[in-house]
Amino acid sequence: MQQRLARGEEAALGELYDRFASLVHSLAHRVMDDEDAAAQITREVFGYIWENPDAYDPKHGSLRSWIAGLTQRQAVHRLRQFENSGEGTPDEVEARVREASTAARADYIVTSMPAPLRQALDLAYRRRQDYRQTAADLGVTEDEARRRLRLGLQLLSTAMDHPAQLNGPHGRGRGRLL
Repeated sequence: MQQRLARGEEAALGELYDRFASLVHSLAHRVMDDEDAAAQITREVFGYIWENPDAYDPKHGSLRSWIAGLTQRQAVHRLRQFENSGEGTPDEVEARVREASTAARADYIVTSMPAPLRQALDLAYRRRQDYRQTAADLGVTEDEARRRLRLGLQLLSTAMDHPAQLNGPHGRGRGRLL
């Protein structure tokens, strides 16, 4: 994909867009809470990818993670610009940015986790089922349901452990969107 983008193949960008546009848009919307801003950020992220096909380094993680990181950095940057235009104190702005970043990271974690974990969390938390009901609905043992719930919650807890790292390894130097 990266080589095709570097050669200027528009079809490669189309394939990438088809594969990741919903992820980019949903993460941007989660941070911005605005449909138009999310659409604009989606265009910016894919425009950046088109203009900088060498920016992705597979040694730093998956293409999906890299694109999610680009999206989060751009959305947080945009949110800071918006919030700093006179809406709230600097502490309120940073609190909003942290909250939005954590929520976007949690959304990404949930959409990226294996389907069995996601299904167990959905039954237990959205539908308010206990582990026994979850096990019955999934057709697994109660021990397996507890294991899936525990692992899913452990994954989600990392959203709080790792706040947005705007200058982390994927946002530094060449390939930085902001």
